[in-house]
Amino acid sequence: MLSHFHLHHRLKLSPQFLLMGCSSTTHLLKSPTPPLAAPLAQPSCGLKGGDSYVGRVRFRPFMALRTSRGYNSSPQRLVPARPVIKEAPLNTGQISVKLSVLMKKLEKYGISGHEEATGQYYHLLCPLCEGGQSSEKSLSVHIAPDANSAVWLCFRGTCGWTGRVTSFADIEPTTSTLNQTAKENKRVLTEEELDLQPLCDQILGYFAERMISRETVARNAIRQRAYGDQVVIAFTYRRNGALVSCKYRTSEKKFWQEPDTEKIFYGLDDIKNATDIIIVEGEMDKLAMEEAGFRNCISVPDGAPAMVSDKDLPPPEKDKKYQYLWNCEEYLEKASRIIIATDGDPPGQALAEELARRLGRERCWRVKWPKKNDAFFCKDANDVLMHLGRAALKDVIDNAELYPLRGLFGFKDYFREIDEYYHTVIGDELGRSTGWRCLDEFYNVVPGELTIVTGVPNSGKSEWIDALMCNLNENFGWKFALCSMENKVREHARKLLEKHLKKPFFSVRYGESMERITLEELERGKEWLSDTFYLIRCEDDCLPNISWVLNLARAAVLRHGVKGLVIDPYNELDHQRPSNMTETEYVSQMLTVVKRFAQHHSCHVWFVAHPRQLHSWAGGAPNLYDISGSAHFINKCDNGIVVHRNRDPDAGPMDGVQICVRKVRNKVAGQIGDAFLTYNRTTGEFKDLVISR
Repeated sequence: MLSHFHLHHRLKLSPQFLLMGCSSTTHLLKSPTPPLAAPLAQPSCGLKGGDSYVGRVRFRPFMALRTSRGYNSSPQRLVPARPVIKEAPLNTGQISVKLSVLMKKLEKYGISGHEEATGQYYHLLCPLCEGGQSSEKSLSVHIAPDANSAVWLCFRGTCGWTGRVTSFADIEPTTSTLNQTAKENKRVLTEEELDLQPLCDQILGYFAERMISRETVARNAIRQRAYGDQVVIAFTYRRNGALVSCKYRTSEKKFWQEPDTEKIFYGLDDIKNATDIIIVEGEMDKLAMEEAGFRNCISVPDGAPAMVSDKDLPPPEKDKKYQYLWNCEEYLEKASRIIIATDGDPPGQALAEELARRLGRERCWRVKWPKKNDAFFCKDANDVLMHLGRAALKDVIDNAELYPLRGLFGFKDYFREIDEYYHTVIGDELGRSTGWRCLDEFYNVVPGELTIVTGVPNSGKSEWIDALMCNLNENFGWKFALCSMENKVREHARKLLEKHLKKPFFSVRYGESMERITLEELERGKEWLSDTFYLIRCEDDCLPNISWVLNLARAAVLRHGVKGLVIDPYNELDHQRPSNMTETEYVSQMLTVVKRFAQHHSCHVWFVAHPRQLHSWAGGAPNLYDISGSAHFINKCDNGIVVHRNRDPDAGPMDGVQICVRKVRNKVAGQIGDAFLTYNRTTGEFKDLVISR
């Protein structure tokens, strides 16, 4: 807390500045800090003339006066010692010009959202601390009645941002923070001033019980101090041998530090010019590391956070909780390897993450605390030393692991997955059979892969994919999400039911030769449709974009256990391509997103893409490079398939369908080649072509 004098002195304002109508002022006025002897606010339940009010607290005007004994704040009426010379009042035009200048200067500091008026106090959100977690409007801003100046102060104790701007062009603005002011006024400590004494035998015995030797205690200049009716341990924080701060510990494990001192690491001089550094969570752990042979160890001065912050890292000047780290930055920047050995409990792990975020994960290592018995793990370095000994603690440091770095892994992180792949634990590692023996030699369906399917119009691309899904459901119980923009729902349902029930939906035209699906079969078929397929469709006139489709597909995977996604076709999607991006670049980025979805959710994706217009088509199967849009369709996919139907009676049976496998990235799943199927137009079934000899 700031005393009233400190606040007055820092702002260089008249003491009436302290009487802002801000609830935070109440806390400042309750500060026990001298030199003001009389409290400025007393709770009151009645009103008296001449009193000012903020909430339920009454204030009386005061003036802090300099006397031979310091400052006196006793309320009194001020009698001018000489005549007051009144200045000529400013006209409205002059004030308006000055006010406009002030408003622009305040906006440069992020101070805005208040009225453009003089002589008022405004409570705003501080742009420096943003009001903390509660987003409190802690910034009090005052514009002088004559519009010559504006002043501000943040009343949050961890911020204290102050500043002053004027409407005159030749006067520079001034700002400061509580941290800047405090850093300039840090106490200079001495052991004599703190009355620190050598340790008595009882406290030396306390360290001995924790396996800390007299030599280690002496080298780290640990002292004791009388505090009330007890003697406490004093851990001296030093930099270049000079005493910077002191932290005290009672027998009940209560801690406090000397106020108004700079926060630094404990044991800072031990890492000077060190390339390898160990960071622990307590002074006892630093001493334990020394017993194991590691002097290049420091301890944080404060406790661990309850959890990792979900906010972005603040700039160093606003990083109050971890200011000790920035105060020692020159000691840490030389280190190429930093082993973070904080406590094994959740707060300790949260502290490790916060330190790694600031130090750079790429140069951080972490430790795994061993078991101290069959039921429990050791919590920290001193726990290991006491229960397992120096050698065990040394092993912990020697076997420290690289700190996890998002996106960077070693094969060791995947050994379990590799073992499961080798033993085919899941069962689909080699791919799932398509249901057609002649095709399984060339193509098998592997979860997490992307298959591009193309072919000239009316060649049976969608029909073949429907038949493939029916086979996968019948043989392996797969479920699917369908984004099929070219099919009406009822038409698509008919095609799927005909393949599943092996009967025509209608008994006219194409279905005259067979018995149609009965009502009982229809009801069973509808249940099968409902259990197997989930539709991704826009119910209005809008076209879906790829992000919308994948978000719904992700929901289908999580909700319904979907194993396959069909997007049919590419040209029916809404391609919101930026004007400065080529179609080739857009297709590349889009397919990358689709592949990441497939891999992350272990979901096979079939993407149907039409070939571009073939002006000189001779009737043969097109190439994957003929796909409209970009060559990335073949470059990015895991599998590339061309579906081609025979249209020449002289070339073979008219019901023949050629499945041309033109790309297979995973040789475990297949190889390049052609398979031949027959198509039953009545039921929509595909079967292996039997070649008679």
